[in-house]
Amino acid sequence: MRVRSLLHVQRFVPAIPVLATFVAGFAAARLLSAQADQPVPRADKNSRTAHEQLLAKAKQGRIDVYFEGDSITRRWGATDYPQLLENWKKNFFGWNAADFGWGADRIENILWRLENGEIDGINPKVIVLLAGTNNVGNEVPAAGADSVVENATKGLQAVVRVIQSKAPDAVIILMGILPRNDNMDVIPEIDGINANLAHLADGRRIRYLNINDQLADADGRLREGMMNANDKLHPTVRGYQLWADALKPLFTELLGPPSKEDHAPAPTGDPSVSR
Repeated sequence: MRVRSLLHVQRFVPAIPVLATFVAGFAAARLLSAQADQPVPRADKNSRTAHEQLLAKAKQGRIDVYFEGDSITRRWGATDYPQLLENWKKNFFGWNAADFGWGADRIENILWRLENGEIDGINPKVIVLLAGTNNVGNEVPAAGADSVVENATKGLQAVVRVIQSKAPDAVIILMGILPRNDNMDVIPEIDGINANLAHLADGRRIRYLNINDQLADADGRLREGMMNANDKLHPTVRGYQLWADALKPLFTELLGPPSKEDHAPAPTGDPSVSR
């Protein structure tokens, strides 16, 4: 019996890499075909825990400026990136700003979080939204760049609609997707989405802000020191400071100068990072 079991295992071991490749390919295909304007929850335990933390955070303190997005937004105000958090506090203390970004979120995941309590009852005065780079990814899909542009645009329109329904008095600062250099072939997709986002702005309740000309040249190639050298995607402190310098005049216009006190909830971090 032991021999038969061993032979049974040996016969199926070679098939495991094939099965893993099939599963990974199937998962990737599902991601590419996902509709960004349809809310999708993250299934992993860490993301579920983070959602619970953000629900609790939404009920704490006072939030006048609400930041929403993926890891690019999240890292700025997160406890597990202390250098970036220090920059966040230096720039936004006194405006009661809170960070609700979550890493690796696609637009449809952000849409789900907004529809499931993370902005309920807050009534912020300003909402900064930066999302979409994970829908672009680092490869042009077989369906072509136009499909990515259309899907991401529809998704971000849906996010804006939900924000307006749940925080009708807020001014939305809609950020252009930042340049990424892990694959230059996706730059036209980013440019196409950003062109569509610019048309969503009315200059009053929706303000469009694009800082890409400060982060990269006209061809989308990153300027020295703006992004993490390893992934060419996440800003360095210098890159975040450029973003802050672009936001602060808008905050001053909409909120007045920062107060000497700040009542925003305490920053959160990645639940998987040990304290």
